[in-house]
Amino acid sequence: MDVEALKEEAGIAACKYVVEGMNVGLGTGSTVKYTILELGRRVREEGLTIVGVPTSIATRDLAQKVGIPLADLDDLDGLDVVIDGTDEFDPSFQLIKGGGAALLREKVVAQASKRMVVVADDRKQVATLGAFPLPIEVTPFSFNTTKRAIESILGCSVNMRMEGDGMLKTDNGNYIADAHTGPSITDPEMTEQRLLALAGVVQVGLFNNMCNVVVMASDSGVSVLTKDD
Repeated sequence: MDVEALKEEAGIAACKYVVEGMNVGLGTGSTVKYTILELGRRVREEGLTIVGVPTSIATRDLAQKVGIPLADLDDLDGLDVVIDGTDEFDPSFQLIKGGGAALLREKVVAQASKRMVVVADDRKQVATLGAFPLPIEVTPFSFNTTKRAIESILGCSVNMRMEGDGMLKTDNGNYIADAHTGPSITDPEMTEQRLLALAGVVQVGLFNNMCNVVVMASDSGVSVLTKDD
């Protein structure tokens, strides 16, 4: 199977964690897109009753298009599950996220959820985090000062993410600094704490102690990995 077919298979398989009456966090990215499409089909064709909370403007638009009822997180008493993608996950189910520049909203929704289900293909499974550049959302104010502080803490090069001829802006109006640490993040919890101590850092793309389940697609099919295992 090609990569896109694997993503679709994993995205659809993750829908089994959504049942009638749930409040569901809807993640962002090229794999969870298929989860949203399948949930929309179940809403339309099977009468599934759920309420979705999108993690980005793009996800909001897609969910509305396929007919998933949406609500603001503030108006709900938490979420039953969030289904989202990942850029990497390690053996402890610690994640790097933010390739889609939605990490702040994704983390707010994940923290409000009882369970986090990640959909991924097997290229995202790593022994040590960091081969995928670590996304860090920073304020536009004096962002170069923040960038230099991040480089000092991590001891690596950091690039500001661009879009077209200018700086990429997140849905929250911030910038993304991508830290090229290489596969060296052996203590993601400490790394997150040190970066969050910088005043210019809004949020870090390390999702620690949040993920419970990974629905992973590979050439041999879809497998379900749980943290208990």
